Formats: sequence, C-alpha cells, structure tokens
Amino acid sequence: QVELVESGGASVQAGGSLRLTCEASTITVSAHCMGWVRSSPGKERETVALLYVGGSPTRYLDSVKGRFTIAQDNAKNTLYLQMNNLKLEDTGVYYCAAASPGRCQFINMSRATREFNYWGLGTKVTVSS
Repeated sequence: QVELVESGGASVQAGGSLRLTCEASTITVSAHCMGWVRSSPGKERETVALLYVGGSPTRYLDSVKGRFTIAQDNAKNTLYLQMNNLKLEDTGVYYCAAASPGRCQFINMSRATREFNYWGLGTKVTVSS
C-alpha cells in the first residue's frame, strides 16, 4: 500500500544540511514526475522541488533556490533532496510524491499539488537557531 517511503528527517541548527531519501517500490521514479512537498502549520502546502521524467528540467520553490537540489538514482529507484544552508522557515514535514508523466509542467510550486497521485507518509525536518 505504501509505495513511497521517506527518510532522513532530523533536527538541525540553522545553516546545517540534511539529505532526504525517498525509496520507491511499485512506482518507477524515472517514469514519473517526482517531487518533494512541504507541509507546515499555518502555511499552504508547497511543492519544494520537481524533477521531470528523464531527469530534466528541475524546478524549485523560489525560497529554496540555490540551497536545495533534487536528484534521482534510477538504478536504485530512489529520489533524493539535498538541503543546504537550512533556515528556520524550512521546518516542516517533507513528503515524497509522484505524478503521471508529463504533468510536472502544470504544477504550481506555491499552490497546486493536485497533480500528485502517490504520496509517502512524510519525514519531519526541524530547523532551530
């Protein structure tokens, strides 16, 4: 039933780094639009990063550009999110999500996540000063 499983969330000081991992089972990551979605209390759910089918292009929420990198390992059927120079506002639950091929281009990073058909259970990231 759980087709995406996230790991790597932790508590970290501002300025630190974390690497999140998403392991896929029945879903083939190279054949889907893949993304990382963040949920924080009091804020609208945001799509933090996207990776299109074929590995290119990638897209990022403006607030994480230059700090976060999304990547996949097709041989391992695994998705990653490298997060550097973490800030307090990066705190939240991060979900791995998958959409049908060709749908990445229609996702609004700051608002829309309805395109995603598959979701992991999330991994918690807490950034402190």
